[in-house]
Amino acid sequence: MPVAAKRAQLCRQPPGDPPTESLPTMNSRSADDAVDPEGNAIEILIADHENVRRLFDEYEELVDDDADEEDRQALAEEICAMLTVHSMLEQEIIYPAAREAVDDQDQLDEAEVEHQNIDDMIAQIQEMDPSEELYDAKVKVLSELVEHHVREEEDELFPKLEASELDLEELGNSLNERRAELLEELGYVEEG
Repeated sequence: MPVAAKRAQLCRQPPGDPPTESLPTMNSRSADDAVDPEGNAIEILIADHENVRRLFDEYEELVDDDADEEDRQALAEEICAMLTVHSMLEQEIIYPAAREAVDDQDQLDEAEVEHQNIDDMIAQIQEMDPSEELYDAKVKVLSELVEHHVREEEDELFPKLEASELDLEELGNSLNERRAELLEELGYVEEG
C-alpha cells in the first residue's frame, strides 16, 4: 500500500487532507519503559518489537481491568500507529536491502504477506468503535499476528542479515532518518 494511503488510513482522513483530530503521541504511555531505537538496524527493530510488546501487554491489562472504552481505544490507536510506522520502515528500507543481501526470497515474500495481514487488521481496528463486541478480540489477534512475525524476523531473518555484507549501522541511520520523516508527516512527535 502506498505511503499516502497508509497515512490516510492511519489518520482516517482522505489523502492530502490534514488530520482533524489530535493523534496519539508515539510512546506516550510507555515513555519511561520504552526502549530507545538507536544502534544498528537490527537493534532498532528489536527495540521497536520490545516497545510494541509492552504496549500489547498494557492493552491486555486494560481489558483485564475492564478499563473504559476511551482508554482502550487510545492505546489501540497508539499500537496501530507504532506498527504502521514500523511496517513502513521495514517495507521501504529493510526488505529491499535484505532482498539484495540474502538468498531466502521466500522468507521475505512471507514477511511481506504477514505485513499485509497486519495492515488489514489495523484497518479493521481503526474502523471500529471500542464498544463493538469484537474490538478487543481484534486487538488480541493483531498482537498474535505481530508476535508470530516478530519471532520469525528475530529468529530467522535477523541472523541472516547479521551474517550478510549489509552495513547495519548505515541501515540503522536510514531507519532513524525515515522514522523522523514519517512521524512528522503523520503528525506524531516522539517523546524522549
